[in-house]
Amino acid sequence: MKYNVVHRGDEVSFQLMQTFHRLVEPHGLIHDEETPDVVLSIGGDGTMLHAFHQYKDQLETIAFVGIHTGRLGFFADWKPDEVELLADMMIESSRLNDLRVVKYPLVEIQITTAQGIETQLALNEFTLKGVDVTLMAELHINDEPFETFRGDGICISTPPGSTAYNKSLGGAIVHPSLDAIQIAEIASINNRVFRTLGSPILLPKHHHCDIYPRSHQTILLSLDHVIMQRNDIISIRSMVAAGKKVKFARFRPFPFWSRVREAFIGYEPIQERKP
Repeated sequence: MKYNVVHRGDEVSFQLMQTFHRLVEPHGLIHDEETPDVVLSIGGDGTMLHAFHQYKDQLETIAFVGIHTGRLGFFADWKPDEVELLADMMIESSRLNDLRVVKYPLVEIQITTAQGIETQLALNEFTLKGVDVTLMAELHINDEPFETFRGDGICISTPPGSTAYNKSLGGAIVHPSLDAIQIAEIASINNRVFRTLGSPILLPKHHHCDIYPRSHQTILLSLDHVIMQRNDIISIRSMVAAGKKVKFARFRPFPFWSRVREAFIGYEPIQERKP
């Protein structure tokens, strides 16, 4: 098994990386930055996003796994004091040639300008915001006009990304086994000219949403952690990425709803009171 480590850059994450190298090197795991089989992210969810975009052209052959050293690591299955256990399980998986993975859908973005079409992928979400003034745009769904938007912006998220910015906008948490994208408004303005649905929308695979911003409007785009400012956009098409998914290595079970509970609720059962 070939692996690489992407870490957050702090001392704790760096030391964990060094420990992991030391644990697996005698057992035949190969450190390969170019074409790894497994990418270990040590840090928070932002570190995992960096790892994803670093290797987004190799999604067919790479699986990701995370050690959480930040405040909230939704993508990370492992804690810092479990690095030795993770190393043992990766060694065993390599020995048996048995790497178990789960696959999560991604959102594909097609940005049309006068120069052509740019295609991008996002693991969490894509957002579109106005810079100097509120965002004004027409939304079409499956090539049919749907609504005229004016407001701070629009967020389009994946199921794994539904627990991120989308959740703070009042969007639903969507299980990543569902091939869908979610459209959530960011502070929309509703009057007799600009009318929006006012609630998040789920689109299944094979459906798409086209956003047509006002011509030459300066727009702030974000693809996960990647931010860019543009004024040349004619339209943006969003859809479930066809034939492309991100893989996460599962060396032990970690159900999605358990992950949600631990991240947001910290549930503890109520003990029955004795008389």
